[in-house]
Amino acid sequence: MVKAVFPGTFDPPTVGHLDIITRAAAAFDELIVATGVNQSKNRLFGPQERIEMLTELVEPFPNVRIGSFEGLVVDYCRAEGAGVMVKGLRSAADYDYELQMAQLNRRMTGVDTFFLPTAPEHGFISSSWVKEIARLGGDVSTFVTPAVHARLLNTL
Repeated sequence: MVKAVFPGTFDPPTVGHLDIITRAAAAFDELIVATGVNQSKNRLFGPQERIEMLTELVEPFPNVRIGSFEGLVVDYCRAEGAGVMVKGLRSAADYDYELQMAQLNRRMTGVDTFFLPTAPEHGFISSSWVKEIARLGGDVSTFVTPAVHARLLNTL
């Protein structure tokens, strides 16, 4: 059984994240979507809110569950018995950053990284952009699910 972890802040989860979850769920026996908890970072949504949004998002996938971690994601992977981490790539800049991180993680712990390029229609979507556009009154309804959109509007 191959278990993988898809880590991220998911603040908020986007349709780009959902695309990666859908494809990774089909590729691995078990997928853990793990949101990082770092109290020093200022997030729009708290850890529990992100877990709730992700739980709704992955409901259709029987082999996907939600987790959370503090500290190094590779330590979380090892604690969960996952030898694989999944990362979505939007651009060459993502690849340059994530490749070095993947090599470092493998050297430190043996955890491998699988890269999934985002679907072209989602390649420009990021949680940061979604929050910024929403804060300025722009329509982000096509970048997030309806449930996430409602939470986003209620939070701003």
